[in-house]
Amino acid sequence: MGSHQDAKTQLVEIEKPVYGGAFLARVEGKAVFVPLALPGEQARVRFVEEKRGYVSAEVEEIVAPASGRIEPACPHYGVCGGCSYQHADYATQLAWKHAILRETLERGGLRAPEEFHELAAAPWDYRNRVRVALDAQGKPGYRSRRSHAIVPISECPIAAPLLVRAALAAAETVRELKLAPRLAGFSLFCNADESALLVSVIATGPDKRRFGDLARSLRERFPELAGAELVVEARPEEQPRTVARWGDSSLPYRAAGFDYRVDHGAFFQVNRWLVDALAERVTAGRTGRVAWDLFAGVGLFARQLAPGFTRVVAVESALAATAALAQNLSGANAAAVNEDSLRFLRRRGGAERPDLIVVDPPRAGLGTEIVTELVRIGAPGLVYVSCDPATLARDLRALIGSGYALQDVTLVDLFPQTFHLETVVELHKS
Repeated sequence: MGSHQDAKTQLVEIEKPVYGGAFLARVEGKAVFVPLALPGEQARVRFVEEKRGYVSAEVEEIVAPASGRIEPACPHYGVCGGCSYQHADYATQLAWKHAILRETLERGGLRAPEEFHELAAAPWDYRNRVRVALDAQGKPGYRSRRSHAIVPISECPIAAPLLVRAALAAAETVRELKLAPRLAGFSLFCNADESALLVSVIATGPDKRRFGDLARSLRERFPELAGAELVVEARPEEQPRTVARWGDSSLPYRAAGFDYRVDHGAFFQVNRWLVDALAERVTAGRTGRVAWDLFAGVGLFARQLAPGFTRVVAVESALAATAALAQNLSGANAAAVNEDSLRFLRRRGGAERPDLIVVDPPRAGLGTEIVTELVRIGAPGLVYVSCDPATLARDLRALIGSGYALQDVTLVDLFPQTFHLETVVELHKS
């Protein structure tokens, strides 16, 4: 096998997509992961990294292209690290994600249902949040697919158009005000109809002197700007700190029939076309006495569950979300608890058994300790919203091995053009 040093090239046959955005080929029985390819293609690839179990490679030439190959919609595709699938049509992307989800669950020792349900919507302009970095010239961009270098962008067809226009304008204003040396980039968030915008200005040091000028200049260009904040991210091991604010600290986000308050930095589902359908799939028709919503964010699911239950408890530990969560649940038969989910389960698990528990953990999944507590509590209904199929498979195996039965699986394509996929799994106590 070739090493990084000799940049060995090899003709390979592409077999199938794998989770992570690459496509599988084999050389002498060893897995070779190739991005930007299509199943059935012959490609000449260059080995760039060799590990004990696999090789990472880059396409040098597509020798025999597949009939399904299409022209990507974005001029930055292939260099930018944001998207993996723009060289295939959307129906093909969905088919790949179904196959990847099924294979991941079965490799995890689970018997997947014969069919998954599917929630999908328009595959462009869907993102309500982006984060851009500034390069040495002060131009905004995303991280490169192959390195930490910044790829300057002129467009981003998966993002809400307002976000891209505002990112380009903010960078231009930074250059005009000569602020660039202390600024690292921007995080931008808008509501579904692009009528309100929040901007976080990310800096390496707390220089507040011109922040107001920057915010006012942006507001002149974008009347949608509701608020801005200056966030210092000095070192990776340190928590970001907000050192200045301008305007509002939140915006109203209409979703599933309710106006949610979403604050700077708080988690909210990223696909503005699918938020309603996701909320409905997780909560519709569920009734009972008590429901718990763990990793609740600003209360998207908890607020929707409230009409069907006597009492709903929403648990969230992120400080950026807790004030909004409390406000979003006020007036409903729901309580917000600012606490780590594991601590909450250990504290409350012996006192009551809810009829339903909804969990929406980060990519790391639930993990052994939370699964152990869920099994001990034994709620009759459990809905798991997952953003990583590998950790989902691991957690499901433990839950099913401890008395839960798989009832339903829905693939929710919150991230078209990328390899990421969301899954909603419904379980019941058998």
